[in-house]
Formats: sequence, structure tokens, C-alpha cells
Amino acid sequence: MIELTNVTKRFDALTAVNNISLTVPQGEVLGVLGPNGAGKTTLFKLIAGFLKPDSGYIRPSGFDWPTIGYKPERLLFPNQLKVRQYLEMVASLSNLSGVEAKKRVDESLERVNMTQAADKKIDDCSKGMRQRLGLAQTLIGSPALLLLDEPSNGLDPEGQNEICRQIQNLHSQGKTILLASHQLTEVTRVCTSLLILNNGKIHYQNQMEGALAERPYATIRVDRDLDDLAPVLMSLHPEIEVEGNEVILNKESMRLRRQILSIIISGGYDILKVEQNRVTLAEIYAEATR
Repeated sequence: MIELTNVTKRFDALTAVNNISLTVPQGEVLGVLGPNGAGKTTLFKLIAGFLKPDSGYIRPSGFDWPTIGYKPERLLFPNQLKVRQYLEMVASLSNLSGVEAKKRVDESLERVNMTQAADKKIDDCSKGMRQRLGLAQTLIGSPALLLLDEPSNGLDPEGQNEICRQIQNLHSQGKTILLASHQLTEVTRVCTSLLILNNGKIHYQNQMEGALAERPYATIRVDRDLDDLAPVLMSLHPEIEVEGNEVILNKESMRLRRQILSIIISGGYDILKVEQNRVTLAEIYAEATR
């Protein structure tokens, strides 16, 4: 779909995007994470063509540029217009008119569940409705590539769920989506791949399935502190940790679970819980942005 090669963008002394190379295949939903100031919005504006890189290049993977829809984080609307009037104006700016413009406006309203609010004044719309209107605006030209910057920002849980459903529907229709978000649950739920930025650089990149399958570990919890057994248990494998009344078996040390359980029971401890886990997106994010 689109490729970035050694892309850098500076604003005076600030390097907002620092030598980034990235390929986004068609049909991918790429979650772009990072703290404030990491370079997410600048990256989106570069891809959308609002900014030009100082070095490097951005190009389509195929012969032609995909049509691009961009929803910025901060939404500014002409509050005096009604929802339909505003989308009709957007359609005209997309070189659509007549029957085709009306069709695209109706489709966009239906996709974001705002058909009943078409004649509502934007000034009277809630924040959730404004977020959906921003998404409807992005969809007017039926773009192949969507850049969604914090689409659920400020929404309540139900509003966040609604945005997730919209993104999943767009993915099922074959859209390629870049999603910048601070909502880790949202990213885990809808994204097929993951990119974490910090200080303008890529600090982590993986498929979502692969990311969440990394570093399996098991936790064994007993009825009291394991101070007496800790040296013995940790000597069995370098990836065994003992913290208070818990034994944590990381990666390959999980194969020693039965042996460790036997040692613990022989030591007179009661087993309260044995749990197998995998790394969470929050843990991956914390490590990448540390």
C-alpha cells in the first residue's frame, strides 16, 4: 500500500520524525502508539501530504497513490451548519456532486450510525457525535487508506466501543488503516499490527498476534513468603524469579514447572494459585517508551 524510507522531519531544533522506514501492506490495521510528542501526528501529516519530509521519501507500494482519508485528533467544525450540510460541503471539496454526492453522504452517515442526526445542528452534537462526524467526513471519498488520529479521544466506554466497531467494519471492507491512539484496549482489539514511537523513532514493531505471544510466563503463588526456598529455586534456571510468596517462571523456565511445584510442596508450602500468562500490550508499551 505505502512505503516510507529513511523519512525525517524537523521543526527548527526539534526532530519530530527521525529516519523512519516503514511498510504498510494493503488491508493492515496498524496501531501507532507513543507518548505525547512521539511523532505520531507528524507521521500522519507526512503520509497525508500536508507536510514534506526533509529527507527520505514516501511512495506507494504499487504504481498509483491510494486515495487517503485523514481524521485529525482535534476536530473543528462550522457549528452553524447541520450535519448533512457539512458533509455535502466536504463532498463538493472531494469533486463530488449531484446524485453521487448525495449517495456518498448517505453512505457515510449510515456507516457511522448518524442517519437520524443528519438534520441536527453541529453545535448541538455531543462529543461522541462529533467524533463520528469526523469519521464520516473521512469516509466521504471512499478512500483506500485511512489515517485516524485518536478517533475515540474523550469518549465514554460505549462511544469507544462504537468507534472500535466502525474500525472493524472498515477493515472487513478491505480498508487499510493507521490508528494513533492512547487507548491500549482499543489498539489490542482492532489492530493487526503494532508500531511504537518515541522521540521520533520506531522503538518497537510487530504483528499484534506476535506481540501478544511474546515472553510467556507462569506464576506460582503460595501461602507465605518463599525466603527459605528462593536461593534453591532461582538456582534451577536464570529466568526464574522469586518475589515474596510468588515464583515467576519466564520463557524456557516454564518447562520446570512440575519440578518447582514438587520442591515447594516438599518444603511444606500450600499452593494457592498457578497461572500462565503472556506479556500485555501495556508492558510492551512501557518497555518501548521507557
